Amino acid sequence: MREPVEEREYLASQPPERRVPGALEGIWARVDAGGRKIAVLDDDPTGTQTVHGVPVLTTWTVEDLRWALKQPSPTFYVLTNSRSLPEEEAAALNREVSSNLAAAARETGTRFVLTSRGDSTLRGHFPAETDALKKGIVDGVDGVILCPCYLEAGRLTADDTHWVRQRGQLVPAGQTEFARDASFGYSSSDLREWVEEKTGGRVPASEVVSVGLPDIREGGPDRVSEVLRGVSGGLPVVVNAASYADLEVFVLGLLDAEERGKRFLYRTGPSFVRVRGGIPEKGPLSREELYRRRPRRGHGLVLVGSHVEMTTRQLGEALELEGVLGVELSVPRLLGGSGREDELRRVAGEVNAGLAESEVVVYTSREVVGGSPGRTGFEVGRAVSDALVEIMQRVDRQQPLAFVVAKGGITSSDVGTRGLDVRRAEVAGQMLPGIVSVWILPEESAFPGLPYVIFAGNVGGPDSLAKVIQILRED
Repeated sequence: MREPVEEREYLASQPPERRVPGALEGIWARVDAGGRKIAVLDDDPTGTQTVHGVPVLTTWTVEDLRWALKQPSPTFYVLTNSRSLPEEEAAALNREVSSNLAAAARETGTRFVLTSRGDSTLRGHFPAETDALKKGIVDGVDGVILCPCYLEAGRLTADDTHWVRQRGQLVPAGQTEFARDASFGYSSSDLREWVEEKTGGRVPASEVVSVGLPDIREGGPDRVSEVLRGVSGGLPVVVNAASYADLEVFVLGLLDAEERGKRFLYRTGPSFVRVRGGIPEKGPLSREELYRRRPRRGHGLVLVGSHVEMTTRQLGEALELEGVLGVELSVPRLLGGSGREDELRRVAGEVNAGLAESEVVVYTSREVVGGSPGRTGFEVGRAVSDALVEIMQRVDRQQPLAFVVAKGGITSSDVGTRGLDVRRAEVAGQMLPGIVSVWILPEESAFPGLPYVIFAGNVGGPDSLAKVIQILRED
C-alpha cells in the first residue's frame, strides 16, 4: 500500500516536465480545423470549474443538443447530475443523452467526442456510465481514457497512483475521506487496481493500459500516440499527469492517434476538459464581468448542502463575516414527515426577512444522516436537495437579489435547474482560480443576468467560501 509522501520531494523525483511551445494554441487550431465537438456530460455542475466562454445545458432534448452543436464554442457541457441517482438510473440517463446527441449530430452533420466528467476524487458511477455511453457510440471505441486529475485542487496522478494534496503532502486517494463515501466508497489508490475494484474483476489491473510520466515527459506526444494507437477492445487507459504541461503533451498525442483513426471515450476530472478543448487559462472574473448584465442590487443568498469536512470548515469561517446571517435547516425535521412543511416555512421566512438587510447563508444541519431501513442514502440526499430547491423557489421575487451561491455538486445542480429555472446558460469563468465557477443566468431564467456561483463541496481552503462572499458583495 502506498503511504503519504512529501509533495515537493516526490514530484522532484519524477522526470523533468516537457513543455511544448504553443501547445494549447496548437490544440485549439487542430480542434477547430477538425470540426469535432467536445460534448462533456457532467455528473454534477462543478465540472465547469476550469473553463470559460462555453455553453452549458441542463436539459438534453434533441432540440437543445442541436442548439449546442451549432454554437461557436467547440466545447459544451450537458449537466446530467447523474451522481445524485442510483446506478441503474444514471446508466439509463447516459444512454438517453448519448442517443439524443447522436440524433442531433446526424441532423446537423456534426461529429463529436464524448467526455464523461466525473469526480477528481474518484466518486461516481464508474464503470456504469462509460459502459452505457460505449453502447451509444455506433462505431465503438478503442479505449476509455481515465484522467481524473484536477490540478487546481491538488489532485494528480503519478506512478499510476491518484494523489490528493493535503497540508503539503500527497495522500493516496484511497486513504482520504472521499474514499469512505457512503455511496461511492473504494479502497484502491493505484488506478489500475481501482479499475479492477470498480469493475468487480471484469477488467483485471494487468489489462489496464498506462501512459506514465516517463512516456509523457521523456517520449513526448509521439510516444503518447504510439501507446494509444496500440489500444483496442475498449480497455481503460490510465493517464498520469501532475501538471498542465503533462496534459498538453498527452492531448497532442491523443489528437494524433485520433486523427489516425483511433476512437476514445473520456472519463476525466475538470483539468483534462480545458486542455482537450484548447481553452486558454483565464484569471478570476472582475466585478464588472460578474455584474455586466444585472447591476448589483440587494443582498446575496448562499445555499450549503455539502457535508464534507472541508465544507463544514468553510461554513464556519463564512458565518463569522460581519453582515452575514446564518439560517440552519434541520435535516432530522425534514425527514420527520409532518414537520417538513413547518421547517421549510420557518427557514423561508427567515431567509426573506434576512435578505432585506444582509447576506443570508442557509446550511443543512451538520450531523450526518445516513440511510436507514426504508430510506437509502440517495433518498436522504434527495430529500435535502429538494428542500433547498423549495427554499430557493420561496424567495420573494419582488425583493432584489444580488447573487446566489450553491455549495455542493447535487445542491448546485438542483438549485440551478429547478430553483432558478436554468435550461441554457453561459459559463462566464471562475471566481477563485480553477475551483469556483460562475454561470450568468439567461433571460428565460427566474433571475435574468444573475451571477450563479457553482462551488463544489470538496475544494478550496478554509476561507474560500468567505472570500467568495466578500468578492460578490464588494463595493
